[in-house]
Amino acid sequence: MPGTLYIVATPIGNLEDMPPRVAATFGAADFVAAEDTRVTLRLLNHLGLKKPMVSYYEHALFHGEAILQRIEAGEDCALCSDAGMPCISDPGEQLVKAAHERGIRVVPVPGASACVTALAVSGQSTARFVFEGFLPVPKKERRARLEALQGETRTMIFYEAPHKLRATLDDLCTAFGPERSVSLCRELTKLHEEIRKTTLGQAAEFYRDNEPRGEFVLVLAGADPADTAQDVPTLAEAVAAAERLMADGMAPSAAAKQAAAGTPFSKGEIYRALVAR
Repeated sequence: MPGTLYIVATPIGNLEDMPPRVAATFGAADFVAAEDTRVTLRLLNHLGLKKPMVSYYEHALFHGEAILQRIEAGEDCALCSDAGMPCISDPGEQLVKAAHERGIRVVPVPGASACVTALAVSGQSTARFVFEGFLPVPKKERRARLEALQGETRTMIFYEAPHKLRATLDDLCTAFGPERSVSLCRELTKLHEEIRKTTLGQAAEFYRDNEPRGEFVLVLAGADPADTAQDVPTLAEAVAAAERLMADGMAPSAAAKQAAAGTPFSKGEIYRALVAR
């Protein structure tokens, strides 16, 4: 009979936040699949447990097949990340997907998640939000992602490491403007926890003079729906923009693609409208 894959949340900082069920699940599991076995070893030592461990971090996902085979053979596995709820902006999601495809039982053992914890204390709107995690590193991909979010009216949540924070704040200022409200949540539940509600421009200025320390969750206000409604072009306006680009010598396909940027219309919609005129 196959075993079970338990998705086990761990504290995001303060070990006193450890739910009793988390400790019990680690104790009952046959083995632990950890993002980083060194980090999880400290956690197991805190609980007074010794368990066989295997890493599933992104560059060792070839271990995924071995993990699934052990579960299929009847072992129970507790999967955990370094902190918080596993499989959220975490390569463990691939194991969960494969487990479902193979009919393996997947059981959540929930706990704190940094993104929801930060949202709750951010002072930003919590009614609707979108989780973006870490922005892409390559400049072209990062620019494309931020351009796609410029009309987003929901609150946006980003993760960032301290050594990349300054560049990210500069990029967010460029994309959303220095007056956009943002909450910087740093070292959540830890000794130096800080929640700073400010603007992107003020945050960028502050961290030009102060060294960023600790892991950050950035909770960014969405665009004002009234402003975005005024700025959204009609299809006719997008087609007219493509025609102006064609008049300057651009090919129809390229003109349709450029005119589609920042609009709710696809390149294909604009191209078909161009051809039909």
